[in-house]
Parts: sequence; C-alpha cells; structure tokens
Amino acid sequence: MAKGLQGFLWTMLLLFCAIQELGSWAMHTAVEGPGLGQPGDPALLAGGRVKRGWVWNQFFVVEEYTGTEPLYVGKIHSDSDEGDGSIKYTISGEGAGTIFLIDEITGDIHATERLDREQKTFYTLRAQARDRQTDQLLEPESEFIIKVQDINDSEPRFLEGPYIGSVAELSPIGTSVMQVMASDADDPTYGSSARVVYSVLEGEQHFTVDSKTGVIRTAVADLDRETQDRYEVVIRATDMAGQLGGLSGSTTVTIVVTDVNDNPPRFPQKMYQFSIVETAPVGTAIGRVKAEDSDVGENTDMTYQVKDEEGVEMFKVTTDSNTQEAVITVQKPLDYESKKVHTVVVEALNKFVDPRFVDLGTFRDQTIVRVSVLDVDEPPEFRPPSNLMEVQEDAHVGSVVGVVTALDPDTANHPVRYAIDRSTDAERIFDIDAKTGAIVTGKVLDRETAGWHNITVLAMEADNHSQVSRASLRIRILDVNDNPPELATPYEAAVCEDAKPGQLIQTISVVDRDEPQSGHRFYFTLAPEGTNNHHFSLLDIQDNTAAVHTQRVGFNRQEQDVYLLPILVVDSGPPALSSTGTLTIRVCGCDSNGAIKSCNSTAYVVSATLSPGALIALLVCVLILVVLVLLILTLKRHHKSHLTSEDDEDMRDNVIKYNDEGGGEQDTEAYDMSALRSLYDFSEIKGGDGGGGLGEGGPGRNPASELHALPQWVQSPDLDFSVFRDYICRKVEQADEDPSVPPYDSFQTYAFEGSDSPVPSLSSINTWSSGSEQDFSYLGGWGPRFRQLAALYAGRRGEEDGEES
Repeated sequence: MAKGLQGFLWTMLLLFCAIQELGSWAMHTAVEGPGLGQPGDPALLAGGRVKRGWVWNQFFVVEEYTGTEPLYVGKIHSDSDEGDGSIKYTISGEGAGTIFLIDEITGDIHATERLDREQKTFYTLRAQARDRQTDQLLEPESEFIIKVQDINDSEPRFLEGPYIGSVAELSPIGTSVMQVMASDADDPTYGSSARVVYSVLEGEQHFTVDSKTGVIRTAVADLDRETQDRYEVVIRATDMAGQLGGLSGSTTVTIVVTDVNDNPPRFPQKMYQFSIVETAPVGTAIGRVKAEDSDVGENTDMTYQVKDEEGVEMFKVTTDSNTQEAVITVQKPLDYESKKVHTVVVEALNKFVDPRFVDLGTFRDQTIVRVSVLDVDEPPEFRPPSNLMEVQEDAHVGSVVGVVTALDPDTANHPVRYAIDRSTDAERIFDIDAKTGAIVTGKVLDRETAGWHNITVLAMEADNHSQVSRASLRIRILDVNDNPPELATPYEAAVCEDAKPGQLIQTISVVDRDEPQSGHRFYFTLAPEGTNNHHFSLLDIQDNTAAVHTQRVGFNRQEQDVYLLPILVVDSGPPALSSTGTLTIRVCGCDSNGAIKSCNSTAYVVSATLSPGALIALLVCVLILVVLVLLILTLKRHHKSHLTSEDDEDMRDNVIKYNDEGGGEQDTEAYDMSALRSLYDFSEIKGGDGGGGLGEGGPGRNPASELHALPQWVQSPDLDFSVFRDYICRKVEQADEDPSVPPYDSFQTYAFEGSDSPVPSLSSINTWSSGSEQDFSYLGGWGPRFRQLAALYAGRRGEEDGEES
C-alpha cells in the first residue's frame, strides 16, 4: 500500500509540473531587422522599434526523481529560430554539462542526475543563442534559474536530545515540565511537508504534550517521588500536519520527579536502651538514635531535643550533621547509689518544613531512651569539701589543726584511710591520723617564715589503696605577737652647729614582722640611758612615727661631733614587746641657708658631694694607670728575656752544617768555603814552599791544585781569641756544674772521603799542614771531660814537631 501511495504522489506532482510548464516555460523575442540590440538600446528606441530580447520564467525540477530517462526541465527558444538548425543553443553555469544538458538544436534542457533540495535548492545558469556558422551571439546572454521543487522526503528529527526534565512531586495538573522541538529538512514554504505536530506515544497516563509547541505538562496531581522517582516518556513528531502519509520521528524524554518535604521523620523503635558506668565523665557519649525520613537531600535534615525535665538536666542531645543521628551524652555526673535508671524522651523534627504540606500531619516524632547506670568501685569522697583551716603560730607540736572526713560512696561502705601527699609537704610540717583524719602540727610554726601552707590529703579504701581521692587543703597560720618592733633603718641625722632649739632634725618610723588583726600601734620614748640627755627631745606623733628636735642653742664640733640618742619602741601587744634603737646625730658646719657644708666624717662629706659621674671618671683614671703600669712591666720583661737569650746562645749556633756531596776531588768550585772562614782568616798554600805532609803527593798529582783546595789554620799575630776563650770557658764551667747535660758540639768526627783522596779529613782541627801555628795546649784547662781530647791533640802536636825536626 505504501508503494501505491508513493506512485500516486509522483503522478500528482508530474501533472502539477506539466500545468505550470504550459503557462510559463517559453521564451519570446521580437525580431526586427538583421541586427541584435541590448535591452534599453537608445538607438533602437529612438526609431520606435521594439528591441529583440529574452523573456524568462523560472524552471522547476522535482527532487528525488527515480525514473530511468533524463528528466525534462524546460526549453529555451529564440524568435529568430526558423527551425532550420542555423542557431545553436548553449548553457553555462552551475551544473551545466554535468547535471543539466541542452539540445543545441531544439533548446530542450534535461536533468541527468537525481537532485536533493535539502542539499541545494536552486541552480543559476546562463543561456546563449549563437549562429552555427559564425559562432556569433544572436541574442544577448541571459541568466535563468532552475529551482528544485520539494517533496516530503525528510522525517522530523529531534536534534537536541537526549532530553532530561524534572518536576516536583505533588505538582498540580498542567505543570510545565519542559519543551521539546523537532526540525524537518523539507521546504517550509511549499506545502505541508515541514508542518510538524507532537503527540505522546508512551507515558500519556502521567504527562501530555502540546501538539504545536511541544511543551510537556503533568497530567496527574499525585506524582510521588517515594513511589516512582523517574518516568520515560516517548514523544512523536509528525509532518504534513499529522495528515495521512506524513513522516514522523520520536524521542525519549526522561522526567525526574524531585523531592519535597512531604514525609515526617519516624523513629523505627519506640524505645531504646543504653547502659553506662557511673564514673563516666561529663561529655561521654551514651549512644545514638536516628529517625528515618523518606525524603532526600536537605528535606531529611533534622534536629533532636530532650523533652522531659529529668533528661534535660542529666543528658544532652546533639545532631551529627553527617549521619543525621542523635548523639546522647552525659551532662551531669551519674551516681548509681542515687538513681540506677534514667528515662529520656527524645524528639526528632525536620529542620526545613514546607508550609504547603503542613496539612499532611505533624513533622516530628518521639521515642523513649532508657539509660541504665552501672555500679563501679569508686574512691572515697571528702565531706564536707571545705579546704581551709587555721592554726596559731605558737601552737605546740602535736596540736590539732582540723579534721578531714571522707566516706566510701559505694553500698559496701569500706573503711577509709588518710595520708598526706609528701610532695606537697616535704618538710613534714603537718601529720595526719590515718584512721580519724585529724591533722596535727609536726614542727614549730612561724607565720613570718610561711604564712600559708598548701597540702594535699589522700583518702583511700582500707583494703584497696588503688581507689584514692585527693583534696587540696589550705592552712593559714594565725599571727601572734612574737616579734618586737625595730627601727626601719639605721638612722643617721645631721645638725648644724648654729641650730636653734625646737628644730626638727629627724623623723623616726619602725617596722614589725607581726601582723595583728587590729593593726599596728607603736609608742616611742627615750631609753632610760638617754633620759639625762639635754641636747635633743623625742616627740611621739601618734601615727606610728616620732620626731627628734633640738633642745639647746648651737653645737660645737670641737667639743663633740657625734651624739648617740637611744630610742625605745614598744608595740601594742599582747604581749607588748619592745626594742631599743640608736639614732646617730653628727654635728656639721652649715652655710647661712642651713645647707650642710662639712661634717666630721670625710666619708660622709664625700658621699654627699661626689656625684655618680665624678666617681665613674675617677675609676676610669685609675683603670688607665693600672693598664699603663702593666704594659711597661711587660715590655721590660720581654727586653730582658731577649738579652738573656743572646747571652745564653748555644755553641751549636756557630756550627755550619753542610751535607751536599760535591762533584769530586777536582771540583774546587762546588762549595763556598767562606762560610767556614767566618770566624778566622784562612790562608791558602800555593804549593812548593817546602812543607811536608800533604804537600808530598805522589807522582802524577798536581800539588798546587790539591793544596789550593785545603784551608790552613793560620793564626795572625794581631788576632785576639780571648773573647772566644772566655765564652768557651764559661760554657765548660756550666757543663761541669750540670753533670746531666753533655757538652754540645765540643767534639766532631768527620768521615774520610776514601783511600785515594789526598785529604784524609776536612776538620780544621785535624790539619796536617806544617805551617799551622795553632796551639792546643789550652784544651788541658777545660776540665776532666776534655782530658782525652787534650791528650789526643797534644800527641798529634808532638808528632808534628818530630817530623819538622
């Protein structure tokens, strides 16, 4: 049936196109003369002739043509065409030669391809009429349009899917949920191919859709999220205004039902039971309860409260914001002996109540919570909890200060034992009776040393010392009058030599370590040994001070420069205690204004005249002098040590050490012999002067060169060796006096260079020169330590003398 319907539509469209072609598909021209003119040509218009030209209408071609033959589009024709084939028709532009072909002789245009209006709605081409022989334009080129005519070949499409909407539960009928829109690719200006209407395929029991606008609305008023929280609604869009033969498309719309606070909280149980030990501290959580709410989100937020008076006093309920549970905690200490079970009424109510649904019922619920208190072994409790005691400071050792009492709160009522925490009473000033709790003094008390004592008393069960209670106790030491009053300071006063009778020279005050409750009251009078004094008087001012005045006219420092005035001070007791203090009065010289200038005590004057700045300057000067003295002493000591080191110079400092091996016997330039001649004047043997010894070399040797390398000890008559002799003698004496110190560098041994060397030794002492005039007899005076050395050189000298003779 669908194929028959499609064939019927094609037939109707072809008939419609044919009717249009009969009325409009032709071109007409007015032919006049052999020439062709342009539209509006003034030369032609001036002659009153009608210009030859094209007259066009649009061509139409139906889309989606499925025939086997090319589809005829239309025909172009010129009035000058006489049908003899002398005119050639051509076209150019969009699709010319590919989609559209023209018969050059007849001007018929055919479409060779299947067209789609949704891809391209029209084509613009240009037509030409040319002379076949000369290929000249017979008519001006003209533009025409081939329009693709629409058919209903595109179904409506929902391009913005998937669609998800929401609506609150219990919304009234007709509440707008959302809008859906479908688009049709067909031509909306031609026929009804693009006119779309909407309808509900699935879900019409709960929702409707506006056929023209596509707005989805609720169809019922009892949508309940707790029953069903989402719906899948299928919406269909049909073109051709919904008429028979129209194409359609559909989409699925997901509608979510949102929550409103239409359900009150409900406790799953009407009673809960919890237990807790009686020693649980305040703030301990007992348990949790939760009221259920079918709503979601903030509609499930709730608060809890305790409704009964007993529960409000003993317990506290808070809300856990994460789990929406009621947390029951202890608000006051529990006591098993006082009450074993507590009943608490807990109420839950929604935090956010929607006024639209208050008529549905109350949005709160209550439950009963029973709390059982468990008994535990508790430590003793002090009763009454007074922590202040008082005792007189003159109380005897063993006197009772007070009694503390503690009882076992448990039903067993175990006996209690008492003790003092010795970390708070390390000096053991107080003791306590372990059974009665009586606190007694353990040492003599002194309020002036410690007026308060803070101790900690322990109370524990007699058979379980782990159950211990502590109580802080303050003991106040009450004062008794056991300290006499004393002068506040060792008073010293000054009086001018020209003082007049009745002149005030000093005001006296006293101190007393006691603190009577009624306050201090002191009495002043002159001591009995000072009653015969006729120079000064003492006046009690009645405010715990006294004034000293002069009684005579003028004083003389030459006669007496210091007066000692004994003053007796008595307190008010009880018992009344007294002490005697001495006021020192110095006679001073004063100027006309009464200012003291000098007294008999130099220290007194200095202390009164020198300022702190002057004292600091004086100390700085003294310090500078001390530094200078120390510096001078240091320099002298350093200079003296330097001279001593020069005098005690060791003999080793004059020995030149060399240990380099030379270039051989013939090398006379390798060594600088001047270092060995620093103390003496050496002369060289030029050779051939009649000397024996080394000068008598064997044949083949050069005596001159060999003797040139050997220094000789030649003693000049003008050289004075007394300085060196004295120095050596002094060293020898020092060595003899100190047997533990061997003589340094007094004897040196030199190795020989070899058997072939003409020089057996380089020692200046062991010189074989016959010309040496050095006398070694003085070695015998060096003492017993150098006896062998003296004998050795004395023997060597004898041999030399024998050879010479």
